Amino acid sequence: MSDKFWTPEFEVEYRDDGSIIMRHTDPEIYFGRTIPDSLVRWAQKTPDHDWLAQRNDAGTWDRLTYGDALPMLRKLGAAFLEMGLTADRPVLILSENSIDHGVVAMACQYVGIPGAAVSTAYALLSDTHDKLRDVAGQLNAGAIYASDGATYGPAIAAVAGPDTHAIVSKNPAEGMHLLSDLTHADIDLTAADAAFAELSGDTVAKYLFTSGSTGSPKAVINTQSMLTSNMALAADCFRFLAFKPPVLVDWAPWSHTASGNKAFNIVITNGGTFYIDEGKPTPKLIGKTIANLREIAPSWYFNVPVGYEMLVQAMREDDQLRNNFFSNLDMMMYAGAGMAQHTWEDLLTLSRETTGHEVLLTTALGATETGPLAMIGTTQQEKPGNVGVPVKGVTLKLVPNEDKLEARIKSPSVTRGYLNDPAKTAEAFDDEGFYCLGDALRPVDMNDLTKGFLFDGRIAENFKLSTGTWVAVGALRASMVDHFDGLIRDAVIVGENRDELGAMVFPADPDAEPDLATYQTILDAFNAKATGSSNRVRRLVVLREVPSLDKGEATDKGSINQRAVIRHRPEAVEVLFDGERGVKTY
Repeated sequence: MSDKFWTPEFEVEYRDDGSIIMRHTDPEIYFGRTIPDSLVRWAQKTPDHDWLAQRNDAGTWDRLTYGDALPMLRKLGAAFLEMGLTADRPVLILSENSIDHGVVAMACQYVGIPGAAVSTAYALLSDTHDKLRDVAGQLNAGAIYASDGATYGPAIAAVAGPDTHAIVSKNPAEGMHLLSDLTHADIDLTAADAAFAELSGDTVAKYLFTSGSTGSPKAVINTQSMLTSNMALAADCFRFLAFKPPVLVDWAPWSHTASGNKAFNIVITNGGTFYIDEGKPTPKLIGKTIANLREIAPSWYFNVPVGYEMLVQAMREDDQLRNNFFSNLDMMMYAGAGMAQHTWEDLLTLSRETTGHEVLLTTALGATETGPLAMIGTTQQEKPGNVGVPVKGVTLKLVPNEDKLEARIKSPSVTRGYLNDPAKTAEAFDDEGFYCLGDALRPVDMNDLTKGFLFDGRIAENFKLSTGTWVAVGALRASMVDHFDGLIRDAVIVGENRDELGAMVFPADPDAEPDLATYQTILDAFNAKATGSSNRVRRLVVLREVPSLDKGEATDKGSINQRAVIRHRPEAVEVLFDGERGVKTY
């Protein structure tokens, strides 16, 4: 594994106030000017290599090579400039992942016009489009791109101003531009190429919005240097990228930093291929993912824990899926929620049985504001949860906060702030310029920080019982999910200012009738191992209604927002604490 991954060395500073500073002994990193530079390079070097691929209605793959993509980007960028789009009048992208979406995003970057992909839930799952209106109002978008004029028509109408251009891939309504007309137009490219030549690391590449679960979504400024430095950090960790173009089969939405920045840009900067997976880790859509993975062998694979659970079940019964999945695989990565121990062990066992060795299975720590990569583990662990160590170029600062260590990050890949929000920007950084993640970390070994860190919960999620006892919500949630061994998807811990803890849980199969006796038996066994009131859950409610994207209870990646669930389900909280202890449904 040593030839595939780094061998980092660190220096650690212990301050008198209890803070800890951890950085690489050689922190210098070298990164490119822009992400479009990489696409231009591969268009010249490997023009026939596939950049993006997507299933069509016939079930075969539509493919776009680097060589074919570049003239499309130049023409579309030129069209954007002719429309009067500028850095102050960006492009709002309302679309699921697609080849056209990728072309629009990179055409924006080619000419220095920011793009802003937002969650499709804002457009498709909302009756009021309130969050979408908020987002559009912050951007002052000069154009809106959507994959389908009919599907996204109501959303476009809700937020478009009188001077806003609407661009769609199909089903254009009156006044809408058809994307293919723009990407194949006979247009003067002089202005587009001049704009590309003027790009710099300070050029704003895109805006990515926070979830908005605790208020209005904030537009995180992503500059070109933020993105290119993050790719340099990834290349330093994952040495295999230098000698094998990455192959990704990925479903996570490009409106999130994990896929929209890390996965998307890893492909471009290393001349790889991104296979757009239209499946998702749900019972109805996992079949599409399985079909894709039976055919396409990824070298880098990402999923959320529930997605891996579904793949484990499928691989046990499908030799072709298992053999193909592991045949080209350098690493597996998970995020979005805690992974259960049984899923972890199953994946490593399957990799050993299939390849004769363990494929690295790991997780990481980062945020939309950090590009996202900030910490990663590249040493195989015996159990999940270790988020690794700071990547090269990142300085980690750990600050005592109650009984926790709060994590803060300084790096070239950290955002310079939020669009038009100096107050929130100031709040996000400490007096030394470190970005405050809001996460707590716990060293695996306090005497040897190079062994990595465990996620120790969100500082804002932790609370006190009425006794004054602190509850570490993140660790407790992960422990419960693991103990319930695949029966539950996630747990929301409740009990702030109460005498005891309760949990509202989302079952792994929301359509199945919950066996309350089984839940009670498992809960009793969980509590038998508890060490005190901070980790003993006396009450449990099985939630019948799945978490809502529109209300901010869940993200497109499947992670659960604790406070949003509690805020939007007060009746369930009442049921939880009403009457006798035990297991109930709501």
